[in-house]
Amino acid sequence: MGKDVQGILEEKIGKSVAVLKDELNTVRAGRANAALLDKVTVEYYGSPTPLKALANISVPEPRMLLVSPFDPKSIPEIEKAINIANIGINPANDGKVIRLAIPQVTEERRKELTKTVKKMGEDTKVAVRNLRRDSNEELKKQEKAGELTEDDLKDGMNEVQKTIDEAIKDIDGIIADKEKEIMEI
Repeated sequence: MGKDVQGILEEKIGKSVAVLKDELNTVRAGRANAALLDKVTVEYYGSPTPLKALANISVPEPRMLLVSPFDPKSIPEIEKAINIANIGINPANDGKVIRLAIPQVTEERRKELTKTVKKMGEDTKVAVRNLRRDSNEELKKQEKAGELTEDDLKDGMNEVQKTIDEAIKDIDGIIADKEKEIMEI
């Protein structure tokens, strides 16, 4: 029965790490990354539509994003949505495509971004540690109900701890990689 707890724990940790990766993709590190525009929603014929559904997004150069709308008439709406998204980049269009030049990130801004990234990592670690508590409580309930022996409980809690330790190590690695990317010039 304790295996159930382990499976649920691993699934929830996976979701927490996926959310962290998504959040990190939206942090602008001075290099063009199409994921910067993932959260941009365009008001298209009266309904909010993800930018990805209205245009092709490519990275022709390390510091340039190119947005090629399927419908050139939607360019003003797309530009407006990019400005509203507040990603700190001004769009420029030539009537066919929108270019986003990614500015060089200053040293001060890099340090701020690193702090932000560290906080995202810490928040994820807190969430993962809360999952440990929930899993251990579930194991204790199962032991009380007679579904687990005392030894099974101990083994289960050790498994949970190993899983949590691995997850924290993974999160630290993900954060370290993002910090390295931010500090790269």
